[in-house]
Amino acid sequence: MTKGNAWVLGATGQIGRAAVRSLVEDGWEVTAASLGGGRDARWDEGVRTRALDRDAEGALAAALGDGCDVLVDMVAYGAEHARQLTGLADRIGSAVVISSGAVYEDDRGRSFDTQGDPDGAPHYPVPIPESQRTLPAGDATYGTRKIRLERDLLAAGDKLPVTLLRAGAVHGEHCRSPRELYFVKRLLDGRDRRVLAFGGESRFHPVHVSNLAELIRLAARRPGSRVLNAGDPQAPTVAEIGAAVDAVLGRTTTTALLAGAPGEDGVGGTPWSGAHPIVYDMTAAERELGYRPVTDYVRSLPATVEWIAAQLDGRDWKEAFPAMLRAYGEKLFDYAAEDAWLAAYDRRV
Repeated sequence: MTKGNAWVLGATGQIGRAAVRSLVEDGWEVTAASLGGGRDARWDEGVRTRALDRDAEGALAAALGDGCDVLVDMVAYGAEHARQLTGLADRIGSAVVISSGAVYEDDRGRSFDTQGDPDGAPHYPVPIPESQRTLPAGDATYGTRKIRLERDLLAAGDKLPVTLLRAGAVHGEHCRSPRELYFVKRLLDGRDRRVLAFGGESRFHPVHVSNLAELIRLAARRPGSRVLNAGDPQAPTVAEIGAAVDAVLGRTTTTALLAGAPGEDGVGGTPWSGAHPIVYDMTAAERELGYRPVTDYVRSLPATVEWIAAQLDGRDWKEAFPAMLRAYGEKLFDYAAEDAWLAAYDRRV
């Protein structure tokens, strides 16, 4: 028995692919909308696809026609998209919108936006509840745009029930900037030593796409106006992640630990590195949606590693993952600097 008509915006992105599958399996009739109108090979044949530029004037309204029972939005940012969705409230039964843990700031106003400044690393409570203070709403950064989106949508909750999912570090197949690349590429390049800053203890709470898809499925079943964290059942340290990738590829790596932050050369810095742990409290999702994770980091890792390795096969990492280059720069794989650091380290010990 069908649960109704679901629209997914950003359906061919990393989260969208998994969300479409999850909703179909739960009995929804799904329309998968994306810029190119493509489809995932693992989708059911009954999934309808639609090429849609949601930023084109009137395009989303025209595409929705008589409307949908639930709209799942992977790509909403800022006040403009909030106005777009609330303006269609008479045609949308409820919405599930992906937000981000980047909206949080600590009690001194530090956040993801300030961590590059001196003493700018945020020091959040462990774990972070949804009640933790957030950035001021605005248009300046990813985080401020997301919190503007959240506030504007929640303010219209009497017209459009919306679940906002504050996602952690999303991982899994089809990721444009997979943090696991840091370890996978080193192993494929034959590196048997690595350096980890902050003693290898950094934690940045991951969330696998299948766990996000499960939260989306549950929120679609239980419409309401709320904000919920989205994370895996565990938040491993960066050293534990490195060891898990080693195990998947059957390699052994020796790790040198740097007590503090990476230096100017960037050695020891990783996509997870931070002075203080970032761990999200999942109690509210469990209480309000009955959420139970469908996987964890270690169990999901082999498929992720296999997918990354396939993308690297015969290609330069900068070509395969340009988003990683934009986010972290070439220092991410500066082996010469790393070898110089290790040589100095060996002389000391």
